[in-house]
Amino acid sequence: MILTGRHISRRTLLRGMGAAVALPWLDAMQPARAAAPAGPLRLSFVYVPNGVIMDQWTPVESGANFAFPRILKPLERLRQDVLVLSGLEHRNANSQGDGAGDHARASACFLTGVHPRKTPARNIQNGISADQIAAASIGGATRFPSLELGCEDTPTVGDCDSGYSCAYTNSISWRGPASPMPPETDPRRAFERLFGSEELALDPAARARLSASRKSILDMVQEDARRISASLGPPDRHKLDEYLYAVRDLEKRVAQAAPIPAAMPEKPAGVPFYFADYQRLMYDLQVAAFQGNLTRVATLVVGREGSPRSYPEIGIPEQHHPLTHHGGNRESIEKVTRINCFHAEQFAWFLGRLADIREGEARLLDRCMIVYGSAISDGNAHTHENLPVLLAGAGGGIRSGRHIRYAPGTPMTNLYLTLLDRMGVHPESIGDSTGRIEHLSDL
Repeated sequence: MILTGRHISRRTLLRGMGAAVALPWLDAMQPARAAAPAGPLRLSFVYVPNGVIMDQWTPVESGANFAFPRILKPLERLRQDVLVLSGLEHRNANSQGDGAGDHARASACFLTGVHPRKTPARNIQNGISADQIAAASIGGATRFPSLELGCEDTPTVGDCDSGYSCAYTNSISWRGPASPMPPETDPRRAFERLFGSEELALDPAARARLSASRKSILDMVQEDARRISASLGPPDRHKLDEYLYAVRDLEKRVAQAAPIPAAMPEKPAGVPFYFADYQRLMYDLQVAAFQGNLTRVATLVVGREGSPRSYPEIGIPEQHHPLTHHGGNRESIEKVTRINCFHAEQFAWFLGRLADIREGEARLLDRCMIVYGSAISDGNAHTHENLPVLLAGAGGGIRSGRHIRYAPGTPMTNLYLTLLDRMGVHPESIGDSTGRIEHLSDL
């Protein structure tokens, strides 16, 4: 490890007119006599809607030598970075006498483990989600306690599923029982929240100056970047250059998807035309937030429950949700399987991005615990048992590269309790949890 003798605070920002850009993890952020930097743990949850075709998801074999089934095949090159977890359930997403509304209950229950109150009005009632329990405890260490992103906009008021408020289908993150955290679905707004100051985000005059000068956010902080770079050793300069290049590339992709106007419209339009590009842009925003230590807790909703999205880019013009009610029709099952594979491909790309970034002696992926899944297993039957769940990354001593089968009836929230323990957060319970989960670190 090469240091210049100067110690840089982990909270150091590159500053310029209307912009503030965080730094990635650098060796110079570790005191000269300290051990090699370990880097903080990150916790992420990725939600996919409408369930999956389970016989194309679940490996036949348990343990380390399982064969990747069709839907998980895109992740095979990352075998040693993923755990497939079978047998987990969300019993509180079931009806319990409330009738229809499985989609709303699924998304509301996914991170809370709570059966939401059935209401289309403002008297919503849910629980506190696992991500927000973590954010409340460790969020003060970063610029943003948590980051909520999504790839499908939806209302937050009104009836979205058989008498359930749209707040339930719109949000998997809940700060309190009546306080959903709607995901940001506009990539430009998400980028400006992460890298722009309040002046850039809110002041139309500042926005006009930026647009007229055609300056990027990095142009605005380049003097500070040169000053910091000059004080670093060669390895750290290389890390900083790579990070700033990635941020500039992200900014260009955001601008191409949604050009920055002089005045922010109330609901700006403009996301990438192809859904794969949209997903990857939102994944990359999360990567940048983790790499710059802007937050350590994030959620991404790939699609809301009951999603009507179609997928013409993979030859599926029909809407996703109606296809899942296939009634055994082989053609519809095949199309849903292809959609499931498509989502898995984008998630594999996200993990690959995290694996390519170094943080000290490890990969950024090695500092992450990422849950990917849904609170519906069979979309045709609306079941909430034996859910499709992946756990990616090696953060907290997790030993990946296996398929673990848990006893039927094991609450999904037991997994969350265990992951929060590894983040240094120790709630007594989450929703319907019954204790911690085993085998994540088994040898």
